[in-house]
Amino acid sequence: VIDAPGHRDFIKNMITGTSQADCAILIIAAGTGEFEAGISKDGQTREHALLAFTLGVRQLIVAVNKMDTTKWSEDRFNEIIKETSVFIKKVGYNPKAVAFVPISGWLGDNMLEESPNMSWYKGWQKETKAGVVKGKTLLDAIDAIEPPVRPSEKPLRLPLQDVYKIGGIGTVPVGRVETGIIKAGMVVTFAPTNVTTEVKSVEMHHEQLEQGNPGDNVGFNVK
Repeated sequence: VIDAPGHRDFIKNMITGTSQADCAILIIAAGTGEFEAGISKDGQTREHALLAFTLGVRQLIVAVNKMDTTKWSEDRFNEIIKETSVFIKKVGYNPKAVAFVPISGWLGDNMLEESPNMSWYKGWQKETKAGVVKGKTLLDAIDAIEPPVRPSEKPLRLPLQDVYKIGGIGTVPVGRVETGIIKAGMVVTFAPTNVTTEVKSVEMHHEQLEQGNPGDNVGFNVK
C-alpha cells in the first residue's frame, strides 16, 4: 500500500507514490461542501484522479468516506456517484469498471465487513475482462484488483524513485522493477547519462533477494 497524501502542498509526494501504483483508491468526502470543494475546478479530488490516469494507473476504486456525517444517506451517496462518474469519465476512466463503495473510516463501516447502518446498499459491481465482479466492502474491492501482466523476460526497466548514500554500504538506488529482472552481478546502465555499473546486491524490505522481479520495490547496491 502506497500512502499518497491528499494535501495540496504535498502533491509531488502524491505523484511519486502514484507513479508506482497498479490501482488507485480515490477517497471522496461525503460531507456537505467537502465533496463539492473536492470536485470543483481546482479541487484535489479532480486533480488526483487526473494525475492517477496520466501516470498510468488504469484501475480505480472510489471510496465515499464520512458517510456517518450524512446520517448514512442513500440519496447523498447516489448524488456523489453520479457526479463522480461524469468527471472520472472525462479523465479517461470507464465508470462501469469502477467499484463505488460507501464507507466510514472513522467508525470502520463497510471497510472490512458489511455495515448495518447502510442496509440500503446492495453492493458494488464492475466490469472486467473476465466478466462482471461484485462485492460489498472496500476490502472486497481491493481483493478484486486485477494483477497486471509484468514481463520478466524483457530487458530490465527500473524507474528510480530515489538514490541513497548509506555509510559503510555506498550508493543505493531504489525503485520498482517494471520489466525484466535485477540480480547481483548484472551490469546496468543509468539513463540519460549512460553510466554503466555492476549490481553488488539487491534487497527488498531489508531482506536480501536473489533477484528482483517485475512489481518488486527494491533497493540495490552498485559499485
